[in-house]
Amino acid sequence: MGDQKEELRKIITTLALKNEETHNFIYSLKQMLENVENNSTRAQTELEGEFQSLYSLLDELKEGMLMKIKQERASRTYELQNQLTACSKALESSEELLETANHTLAACVTDGFSQAAKQIKDSITMAPAFRLSLKAKVTDNMSHLMVDFTQERRLLQNLRFLPVPSTPEIVAPECLVADNCVHLVWRMPEEEECGIQHYLLEYRKTNFAGPARPKEEQPWMVVEGIQTTEYTLSCQRFDMKYMNFRVKACNKAVSGDFSEVVTLETPAFWFRLDSGSSHQNLKVEDASVEWDALGGKVQEVKNREKEGKGRSASPCNSPARCVQSPKRTSSLRGGRDRFTAESYTVLGDCLIDDGECYWEVRFDLDSKAFAVGATYRNLGKFDQLGKTSASWCLHLNNWLQVAFTAKHGNKAKVLDVTVPNRIGVYCNYQEGILSFYNATNKQLLHTFRTKFTQPLLPAFMV
Repeated sequence: MGDQKEELRKIITTLALKNEETHNFIYSLKQMLENVENNSTRAQTELEGEFQSLYSLLDELKEGMLMKIKQERASRTYELQNQLTACSKALESSEELLETANHTLAACVTDGFSQAAKQIKDSITMAPAFRLSLKAKVTDNMSHLMVDFTQERRLLQNLRFLPVPSTPEIVAPECLVADNCVHLVWRMPEEEECGIQHYLLEYRKTNFAGPARPKEEQPWMVVEGIQTTEYTLSCQRFDMKYMNFRVKACNKAVSGDFSEVVTLETPAFWFRLDSGSSHQNLKVEDASVEWDALGGKVQEVKNREKEGKGRSASPCNSPARCVQSPKRTSSLRGGRDRFTAESYTVLGDCLIDDGECYWEVRFDLDSKAFAVGATYRNLGKFDQLGKTSASWCLHLNNWLQVAFTAKHGNKAKVLDVTVPNRIGVYCNYQEGILSFYNATNKQLLHTFRTKFTQPLLPAFMV
C-alpha cells in the first residue's frame, strides 16, 4: 500500500511538472503569436518607409537633373540669340552698303567718283560682316545630359529582403564566472555574407537552473554594439543563483534570432552586517559600518527588537547564499549578547560551513584602527578579534605609527607589506585555509591554516 502511494505521488509530481512545462510553453506560444503580429506590422511599416525614402530620393534627383537641362537650354538659347541678332544687324548693314556701292558704280560720274569709291571701300573694309565669326558659339547637341538607368534598373529588379544573420551559439565550456565578472564566448555557425556589424547580448538573473517561470522572470538587461564574439560583464552583484544569457547578430538593418539561452551558475554569496550583533558605538547600514561615538544606533535597534524587527537591516529572506550550503544566521546575538566594552565588533549574517568563499572589504584610508577576518559565532561579547582561538583577522593600528598585523589566539605577526585600500578574504572551509589578499594586485598578505570545527562568520572591528 505504501509503495503504491509513493508511486502515485511520483506520478502526480511528474504530471504536475509536465503541466507546468506545458503551461509555460503555451504562454511562450501566445507571446510569440503576439510578437509575430507586432513584428510583421513593424516590418511592413519600415518597408513602406524605405520605399518612400527611395521615391523621395528619385524625385530629388529628377528635379535636380531637370533643372540642369533647363539651365543648359537657357544658357545656349541666350548665346545663340545674341549671335543671331549680331549677324542680322551685320547683314542689314552689308546690304545697305552693297546697294550704295552698286548705285555709285552705275552712275559713272567722273567728278567725285574717286572720292565716293574711296568712301565705299573704307566702309566695306570696316563693315561688321567682316568681324563676325560664322561659327556657332555653342552646339545644339544635348546628349551629355541624357541618362541611362540600365544598371540601376537591374539593381532595383534584384532588390530583395536583406539576408538575416545566422544564429550565434554561446560556447558554454569557454565561458567563465569569476571575480564578480562573467566572460562570455560565442561563435557563428558559418561565414556571414550579410555584413555583421555588431552583436546584441541580453542577460538576466534567476534562481532556476532551467527556464524561468513566466511569473518569476527577471527583465532582460541589454548590451548593444559588441564588435567581437566575446564579452565580459564586469562588476556584477551575484545575488541570485544563476544568470541567463542569449546573443544575436545584427547587420546594418536587420538582426537575426537569439541564440539558445545558456544558464551559468554564479557561485557567490551576498551577506550583510548583522546589526543585532554590533557594538552600540558602531553605526551599521546594510554592508557598511562606521564608528559612532554617540551610540546613535542603540535606541533604533532597541525599538526594532521591541517590534520584532531586530534584523531588518539584514533580512533573512534575502537571496544571500554561498557555494555549497550557506546558512543565514538568525538573530543569535541580539539584546544582552551584543558586543560591548572594548570589543567594537559586528558580524556578517551568513554562516560559512562548506566549500570555498571569497569577499572583499574597502575601508576609509583615514581609519584609526580596524580589523577584518572570520570567527566562530560563539565569540564572547567582550572578546576582540584575533585575541581568542575562535577568531582570525588582519588588524591595522593607525594611531601613532602604522602597525599592520595578522592576529589569532592572542598572537600577532607583523606584516611587512604595504597596507592595501581593498582587502580580499578567501576561505576554504574543508582545507582549513583563511587567506588575505591585496584585492587590487592579488598579492598574498597572510594565510592562516587550521581545522575549522564550527561554522564561520565574517567579522569586522572598527
